[in-house]
Amino acid sequence: MAENFRPPTTGYPVPPSGAYTNGYPSAASNTAYPYAAPAPQYSNYQYYGQPQQQYPRRSSFIRYFLVAMIAFFVITGCIFFIVWLVLRPRIPEFSVQSVKVSNFSVVDTMRVSGTWQVGLLAANPNKKMKISYDNINAGLYYKSEFITITRIPPFDQGTRNQTALDVFFSADNAYVITRAVNELNSDRAKGNVAFQIKGMAWVRFSSGWWRVRRRELRFWCVDLAVGLSSSSNGTANLVGAQRNCKVSI
Repeated sequence: MAENFRPPTTGYPVPPSGAYTNGYPSAASNTAYPYAAPAPQYSNYQYYGQPQQQYPRRSSFIRYFLVAMIAFFVITGCIFFIVWLVLRPRIPEFSVQSVKVSNFSVVDTMRVSGTWQVGLLAANPNKKMKISYDNINAGLYYKSEFITITRIPPFDQGTRNQTALDVFFSADNAYVITRAVNELNSDRAKGNVAFQIKGMAWVRFSSGWWRVRRRELRFWCVDLAVGLSSSSNGTANLVGAQRNCKVSI
């Protein structure tokens, strides 16, 4: 028995009991590393988590706002359409009943003088809407050449009502270009001179509590031919029947 004993090899200590488990050394609890441990890394979702939660709220608010605006315009449009169907607003009608020219003369081939008395008829064709007229201006023209302007007093019209207006134009040596004066004298030699009236007014439609904002109304009365000849001493009247005017709003 004494001969089989062998002392351990010099320089290698005997490992303690339990140092090996199933043939593998156990992990040391306080093992020193030659390099510093890397800094901990955080996932990006921890930083961007809150803004990502706000995006759905913002998009939902915009969506609801657009839906509300569309619904508002649709409902408002339906209300106006129903009111229009009930009231059926129609634009006024204008016509020239008479024209009387007096003291007409041409001076120095470029100046015109005279007085025009025009019988203008304004009609409201609406069955349920009244019309108010304000700031009414009317201009007298020979073809495209302006001669003079006048103002018409404001007035109101009931439903299915007509209003006769006496409109006076006066020109005292009003300047007109020579070309237009030559054409006017040529028409006088033929026995008829055609004038035009262009007017503008602010109108408001109303029916009970319903009020429509003021709108600009324009009317054109053309081909107002008068029997103004060279031998008429500057006095003439409208030739033919009444003239209907064009009206727009």
